[in-house]
Amino acid sequence: MIGIHLQARPAVFEDRQRISNLIFFEAHVHRHLEWNEPLEWLGSPHFWVLEENGNLLAALACPLDPPGMAWVRFFAHAHKIKMEDAWSALWRIAQGAITQQGGATVAAIARQTWFNDLLISNGFHHTQDIVMLEWQRHALPPNWLQPRADIRAMRAEDLPRVAELDAAAFPPLWHNSMQVLKKALEQAQFATVMEDARGLAGYQISTGNPFGAHLARLAVRPDAQGQGRGLALVCDLIRRLDWHSGARLTVNTQSDNPASLALYRKLGFRYTGEKYPILCFEAPPQKETV
Repeated sequence: MIGIHLQARPAVFEDRQRISNLIFFEAHVHRHLEWNEPLEWLGSPHFWVLEENGNLLAALACPLDPPGMAWVRFFAHAHKIKMEDAWSALWRIAQGAITQQGGATVAAIARQTWFNDLLISNGFHHTQDIVMLEWQRHALPPNWLQPRADIRAMRAEDLPRVAELDAAAFPPLWHNSMQVLKKALEQAQFATVMEDARGLAGYQISTGNPFGAHLARLAVRPDAQGQGRGLALVCDLIRRLDWHSGARLTVNTQSDNPASLALYRKLGFRYTGEKYPILCFEAPPQKETV
């Protein structure tokens, strides 16, 4: 018990409708920028709800995916309970569970000011920003847009190699698990891989939207970086999209990733002014008792 009437417990599938009510009818709702919907994390051992006399008042999901890394995938609370009280009750349980399972870096993309302030007040620290860029229909050299034999459509059987490349190309904070990559491929408008003599050299996954498309993921094998592979993958994407007038191509990247920013600027991408802070909290492993 967290008070006389409040009780926190693991979320179960029977909570689906009541969690949906929080998502659609409450003001304070945090949803992670990802391919999974919040309710798809039901069944995860790191999804909890807070209730009072059978009334569901708040929910928090921060699954360890991949191991050692936990993004705050979802947090919402009803107006009947103070935001700080809802977070405190659920975050205490989340910290304890993560600590017992070996610890992890817990991170969140603070898309709303209220959530940023809540995290800061609970010991999270700002590490970097996610910035949005948009392709300005820059005139690219014709040879950049020629079809390439080393780039093809991604297939489901590529995913194990894609996951290996992903883990090698990014620091742990940005690793994607096989589960997430599978979901990304299912939702992709275009997903392509580049191959060389050593195997998979790079990949991109992009999603469609009513205004055009979004380049959601771009990665190049570390030993193949700096050789124009990323540029070739993005140019191939632009060619495949067959742009009509007014269509947009957007991309997110980290504010402290100079190589990525230089690539997109070279292609004619420009800042949109949108940015979201990344906040992290280090949950240490549980200390062994003698």
